[in-house]
Amino acid sequence: MSELVTGEAVALELRPAKLPSRALAVMLDLVVIGLVYTIVTIVLVISTASLDEAAQVALSIAAFILVLVGAPIAVETLSHGRSLGKMACGLRVVRDDGGPIRFRHALVRGAVGVVEILMTFGVVACIASLVSARGRRLGDVVAGTLVVRERVPVGRTAFVPPPPPWLSGRFAELDLSGVPDGLWLAVRQYLTRMRQLDPQVGSAMAERLAADVAARTGTPAPRDVPPAAYLAAVVQERQVREARRAFGRGAAISGPGVPGSFGAPAPQPPAAVTYPPAGGPYPAVVQAAAPVPVVEAAPQHQAGDRRSSGGFAPPA
Repeated sequence: MSELVTGEAVALELRPAKLPSRALAVMLDLVVIGLVYTIVTIVLVISTASLDEAAQVALSIAAFILVLVGAPIAVETLSHGRSLGKMACGLRVVRDDGGPIRFRHALVRGAVGVVEILMTFGVVACIASLVSARGRRLGDVVAGTLVVRERVPVGRTAFVPPPPPWLSGRFAELDLSGVPDGLWLAVRQYLTRMRQLDPQVGSAMAERLAADVAARTGTPAPRDVPPAAYLAAVVQERQVREARRAFGRGAAISGPGVPGSFGAPAPQPPAAVTYPPAGGPYPAVVQAAAPVPVVEAAPQHQAGDRRSSGGFAPPA
């Protein structure tokens, strides 16, 4: 797993391609390009039989450059980093910041690739990929690109832990409209990986993210709530509001064991979730709450009912 940081300071998890898959993709590309070059050469030999030897040599050199060098550059530029071999192997060329490549990136990769792949039969490219921590060849280093895997197993989707039960619904009155999408992504990535981090590092990250979220909402975070639990509760509140917005203002949350709920039971989370407490770096285990389950429409309220701006009825 490789972590790239975008210009918005959002960490992206990308899987760099391994040397075997990259070598297979290059071999498939070379086979296709070799077939095209052979056909073009035969056509040129037949059509230029009446020309002198110098003209034939010039046309042969031009065909070599256009087919073996220009064609891969054009394909990678138009397909945003996906040649035929990379499409077959589920790979893509991206920039160092995770964005799509442009013509200049493909041009540099293709120009350097002539030396490290064609002229040295791929020996230089293999050595550079083995030495690099992210499997980059010289063309990737010079162009500022990276070959990543696009097809990732679905079963490895990260689980966002729910907040403790005593925090559910506590932040129903928060104004979450000012929190940008980049900050939401950073919070979700922290929650999915907080149990893999060092306790002190995770606690510092949670405090910084909680401070950023509180600054965007205009309401300070409660001092008695651990920062990680506060982030989980705010994320759940956002999911609830998105569900209400999608299914109507009168939607009610229902789930397994709730009277009147329909549909299959939602998947159960782990029995306990570890949240760093507010008073120190050592983790505290709290009982996990069920994730936001199925949403169904509740009976319509009367016109005199009071509601908040987010679609929630105020607490009794």
